[in-house]
Amino acid sequence: MNRRPLDVTYTNRVEYAHAWDVQKDIVGKVDAGEVRETLMLLQHPPTYTIGSQQHPEHLLLTPEQLKAQGISVFQIDRGGDITYHGPGQLVGYPLIMLGNREALDLHGYLRSLEEVIIRLLASHGIEGSRKPKYTGVWVGNLKIAAIGVKFNKCKHRRGFVTSHGFAFNIKSGIQHEGFQGIVPCGIQEYGVTSLEDCTQQTFSVEQIAKEIVPYFEEQFSFAAEWQSHSL
Repeated sequence: MNRRPLDVTYTNRVEYAHAWDVQKDIVGKVDAGEVRETLMLLQHPPTYTIGSQQHPEHLLLTPEQLKAQGISVFQIDRGGDITYHGPGQLVGYPLIMLGNREALDLHGYLRSLEEVIIRLLASHGIEGSRKPKYTGVWVGNLKIAAIGVKFNKCKHRRGFVTSHGFAFNIKSGIQHEGFQGIVPCGIQEYGVTSLEDCTQQTFSVEQIAKEIVPYFEEQFSFAAEWQSHSL
């Protein structure tokens, strides 16, 4: 099978605004053929991002409480509702071409991102699943990974370049941190969980970043090359 090259980076902590700027820069360069498709893996400091559905009532904290807790808020250009990013969570931003070599299937892309995480969970003996009404990955009725993306229409060729991506909860207790200040993804009837809470084992976020790449390669037919530079 002919696999496209994919640059992969991992950065332990990146301010959200900087990572967003880097995404937009790489999207334009992938479109123009100036850089290779890229998977950015990283952690953010405590941050809420509000997607295009725009439900400000799902943010439960006042500006004073946000400041006291050191949580930043960004209104961004991905789909979906509000979610939390923070330490102990693996965030992945695939910046890849869709519709150039293969048939364009935007919903299929979301299902493929879910499948990457479902297969990684299976390797740790955890049954991940989908819920028909919602995007993301679940363990029972608890959400372990949120997904929200943007499809950037190419200017230089046919197709789209993806941005934003997934947020996969790794460390135990993350559901008691920033998630308490929001209605996660606008879903009130279900809670969230983490890989450590599901397995009763301890993981570093960087370890899971390394583990997830082969599943991403397999699902999207890439040959990954780890890059030594960080953001």
